[in-house]
Amino acid sequence: MSYLLDMIRERRSVRKYQPRPVPEELIREVLEAAGWAPSAHNAQPWRFIVLVDPQVKKGLAEAMAIAWVADMANDGMSVEPEKFKFRVERFATAPVLVLACLSMEGMAKFSDKEKQEYERDLAMQSLAAALQNALLAAHSLGLGACWFCAPAFCKQTVREALVIPVEVEPEALIALGYSAEEPAAPVRKRVGDFCFRDKWGSSFG
Repeated sequence: MSYLLDMIRERRSVRKYQPRPVPEELIREVLEAAGWAPSAHNAQPWRFIVLVDPQVKKGLAEAMAIAWVADMANDGMSVEPEKFKFRVERFATAPVLVLACLSMEGMAKFSDKEKQEYERDLAMQSLAAALQNALLAAHSLGLGACWFCAPAFCKQTVREALVIPVEVEPEALIALGYSAEEPAAPVRKRVGDFCFRDKWGSSFG
């Protein structure tokens, strides 16, 4: 089995971290790996904001938690104080937070609304590829990491908390640090469970 396939199979979503800081050179390597991902038109539409300052991380985490409480209230649900605290600590205590953002700079521009929406789909696919590269790089460097989609549910909140330019769209967070847990291997579907077959002449099963 190849080294890359080992990394893919062994990578886990790590949510608990040791308090030790992550060296800047390792953070840079993770980001550089993200930058080598394939992208539509080679536009490289990803933008990353690295957060290591405790107060900045806490401020962002609290702002997102408050937005989450408001969103739950709109759905007629309440949030227990412990759950609010947990959501804050999940992000505030991670040694490094990498905010992944989307930029349409460099992507094709169309007057047709439908075509432009397709172009945004291409940019989102490109960002996802960059995030996967980052996760695999982190694992290969002995770091734990987890991809969180929370910013996608409160983009304006994140933008205001970090004073992000309007042309940059917050999409996800990668928490990064030295693992303080050993997550079990998740249950994965077999190839035959997620590949269509027979009708298109495929024999995978």
